[in-house]
Amino acid sequence: MEPLAERLRPKTLDEYIGQRHLVGEGAVLRRMIDSGHINSFILWGPPGVGKTTLAQIIANKLDTPFYTLSAVSSGVKEVRDVIERAKNNRFFSQTSPILFIDEIHRFSKSQQDSLLGAVEKGIVTLIGATTENPSFEVIRPLLSRCQLYVLKPLEKADLTALLQRAITTDTELQKLDIRLKETDALMRYSGGDARKLLNILQLVVESESAETIEITDELVVNRLQQNPLAYDKQGEMHYDIISAFIKSIRGSDPDAALYWMARMIEGGEDPEFIARRLVISASEDIGLANPNALLLANAAFDTVMKIGWPEARIALAEACVYLATSPKSNSAYNGINDALALVKETGNLPVPLHLRNAPTKLMAELGYSDGYKYPHDYPNHYTPQQYMPDALKGHQLWKPQHHPIEERQYQQWEKIVKA
Repeated sequence: MEPLAERLRPKTLDEYIGQRHLVGEGAVLRRMIDSGHINSFILWGPPGVGKTTLAQIIANKLDTPFYTLSAVSSGVKEVRDVIERAKNNRFFSQTSPILFIDEIHRFSKSQQDSLLGAVEKGIVTLIGATTENPSFEVIRPLLSRCQLYVLKPLEKADLTALLQRAITTDTELQKLDIRLKETDALMRYSGGDARKLLNILQLVVESESAETIEITDELVVNRLQQNPLAYDKQGEMHYDIISAFIKSIRGSDPDAALYWMARMIEGGEDPEFIARRLVISASEDIGLANPNALLLANAAFDTVMKIGWPEARIALAEACVYLATSPKSNSAYNGINDALALVKETGNLPVPLHLRNAPTKLMAELGYSDGYKYPHDYPNHYTPQQYMPDALKGHQLWKPQHHPIEERQYQQWEKIVKA
């Protein structure tokens, strides 16, 4: 028998619960669907809020071929096979076939690259679904070809309506006398996730033998046998707690940093995820004020990979406290961000001739590498020379901050340059 969540999966927008800002009367996706023509888009939101369901409803509404790829099991070959099938189907339909990719953030760069041409030419209409921020996980060229729509966790009214629908319309639950006396525990456990809510309801109902089932908070807690405030590493709390963790380190509060890390550990967070965040924090927030922080964070990551739980928690705690109590500098972080912004603003400026490589005679005749000064041939391994493009000569991107180690680096560099 199908799980309750599958049996109740909506088939039309009228049955769809939640996300009124996208599919309510007059909302952007509703208008697009009603027009019969949709553009490629990505749905970003926590699990169980209707991303996959919405994609299937759109395919049914438009009566167009619908292909699904799993980002976990599909490679570039599978992507190309689907695109080829979609090309063939274009002869029988005026509407581009829909390619739905769940967990698109798990696609590698090469897999995402293989989609670009088909999306740009309209061979397929891409609908991606992700629980991760697309700005970090989806390549920029693909993201620029798609609209981004943000789905929200379902509100209590939405979840209550879903419970009532399950009890009154599902063929199996209709056979029982189910009474919703209390729903607070159901709401806490589900965390705005419709699928989780229905799975909990099914588990509770199937654990009772009586035909009349009175659902109370106590019954739900007893049946699930877990902390109703448990951390959900796939839900919104995941992002809130990791944010608190990083900000506590940045704010030099080792006690709070340890507390939030303990919350993640107790909640079953992947230790590699915690270790990765420590490495990022060491680069972004401690930086050149204490370069050893990055070494220690990487050592903690290496320890996690080598020995695992529970002992790895000690190495993570050591790195956590060290980072929180270290001096802070974001000069490297600011420097690369300013450099990226400058590149976007100025475009592909030419490399000065003396810095170019000259592997061929023709290149040498054109002046490539001509006039380049090899720094190691000069005192202190330095000689004045232009390294920036002509249009950016003298432009400063790294702005050192006043911390003993970083100040010492800057003064040493300045001394050599001035000499």
